[in-house]
Amino acid sequence: MLRRKPTRLELKLDDIEEFESVKKELESRKKQRDEVDVVGVTPSEMSSSVGGSDGKTREQTIHERIGYKPHPKSNTLPSFFGNLQF
Repeated sequence: MLRRKPTRLELKLDDIEEFESVKKELESRKKQRDEVDVVGVTPSEMSSSVGGSDGKTREQTIHERIGYKPHPKSNTLPSFFGNLQF
């Protein structure tokens, strides 16, 4: 098995400055979004939006999002043994 020598990464001053500027920009966007959300939403709207839309449970929302439609199983004898008729 061939082994590769460890790679060395060099961090330059320009990279650090770019990282700091992007970080500040993302934080400012987050603050603006949070301010808009807090100002524009009343407590009653907040509780209804947290609970989900249309009174669906979290599981139902996930199933709808991924396209899963479970079929209920019946508890009759033919379902246990297939369609065998005696």
